[in-house]
Amino acid sequence: MNAEPQREFVDANVLVYAFDSSAGQKREAAQALLERLWDSNTGCVSIQVLQEFFVTITKKVAQPLPVEEATARIRDFAAWRVFAPAANDVLAAIDLHRQAKIGFWDAMIVLAAAESGCDVLWTEDLNDGQVLRGVRIRNPFTDSE
Repeated sequence: MNAEPQREFVDANVLVYAFDSSAGQKREAAQALLERLWDSNTGCVSIQVLQEFFVTITKKVAQPLPVEEATARIRDFAAWRVFAPAANDVLAAIDLHRQAKIGFWDAMIVLAAAESGCDVLWTEDLNDGQVLRGVRIRNPFTDSE
């Protein structure tokens, strides 16, 4: 009997770097991570991640993507497991925000990763190696900075 492969959650900052032509080594690291997740079919995101990705990649990077291209990328990522929070998830994130002393939006990401059954959360916004709600935080850029 084969165990299901470990699921891995990707934060918006990683997605942005993968498509930001000015991101240098971070772009390469993010692209390699995403390629591996596509190959293994283990990637997860949330509605929040897709929203943040769209706004950032079309407005806040040095060379924004055209809306049409960003939309196409979101359609691609919609093939992954996508977590859509409900009101109870917001309440749980508030508790996590208070208990772990992390920002609310970060708590929403951690909660989404946990609720998606992920073992790993790829982000640069939290402490590499930290474990929250059973999810290990990993920074994909620690070797590329």
